[in-house]
Amino acid sequence: MDGAGRLTRSLRSVGPQADLKAAAIGAVVLLRERLGRRARVPAKPTIDREPSNRLVLLVERYLPNRTGIALTVLILLGSAGLGIVKGGHVDEFTAALSDARNTLANSAGFRITTVVINGRKHLSQDEVLAIGGVNGRSSLLFLDAATVRDRLKANPWISDATILKLYPGQLQVDIVERTAFALWQQDGRLSVISEDGAVLEPYVSRRFATLPLVVGKGADVRARDFLALLDRYPQVRSVTKAAILVGERRWNLRLKDGLDVRLPENDVGNALAMLSKLDKEDRLFSRDIVAVDMRLPDRLTVQLSEDAAKAREELFKDKKTKKKAGDSA
Repeated sequence: MDGAGRLTRSLRSVGPQADLKAAAIGAVVLLRERLGRRARVPAKPTIDREPSNRLVLLVERYLPNRTGIALTVLILLGSAGLGIVKGGHVDEFTAALSDARNTLANSAGFRITTVVINGRKHLSQDEVLAIGGVNGRSSLLFLDAATVRDRLKANPWISDATILKLYPGQLQVDIVERTAFALWQQDGRLSVISEDGAVLEPYVSRRFATLPLVVGKGADVRARDFLALLDRYPQVRSVTKAAILVGERRWNLRLKDGLDVRLPENDVGNALAMLSKLDKEDRLFSRDIVAVDMRLPDRLTVQLSEDAAKAREELFKDKKTKKKAGDSA
């Protein structure tokens, strides 16, 4: 065998197969490149940004997370609150919140089940509770005792009040009521007043008709002392219809039969004692007079009625006539 010849034929037979394999590999590489170019997403153009403000950088760095959400909620709440205030719904909103919390407290067992009110004479239990702002929706847990006390003391009939909350459901109210002391007339208005001069209510009920009557500016606060002095002289007090303060300085008495007694500014007690003595001894109040003036310390002036003055004048005329007739004889 010729070894050289066999080698030559063997190399020629392998050559065409190698060329086909290389061509196939090249075709696959070209196909991959084309498919890769079509599927590739074009890159977005980059935008040059200006450097951030230093304040913005500090805020972004040190501000806690979700602060923006919290600020947004605060702005919304503030807007709602402003709308409530501007719309005049503050009282309604406050009442709604109060009712809501009282409902929760009542559900938890703090409903007011027992109410004890001590010291009331003029006011009813319902009136006391209404004045204090206590109603069927109130809960003992959220009841403000100081507020209830202030509301009660603001009423003219109540001079003092004490509030006790006895958990879980008892409310005790102790009040000190003022007493109707006199009727006070000022500028055509008639009111019921207490001893300290507080106006209790307008005079509309006939049950106060027997109270003493004082008239004039300042008579409400000075009535207690003057009426106490007048009580020392029952002869005068029993026939007195009204005590009238004149110029906030001195008193006049209007008696039941219409007689006016003008008392002095000072030494009122002595003037009343003299007035009582004159009535006992001389029946002063039964005489036909319309006024007694006691303002001067050294004299007492009596003003006769019109009929009495005419009768007195006629009497003097008769006396003068008789005296002239006697002289001529």
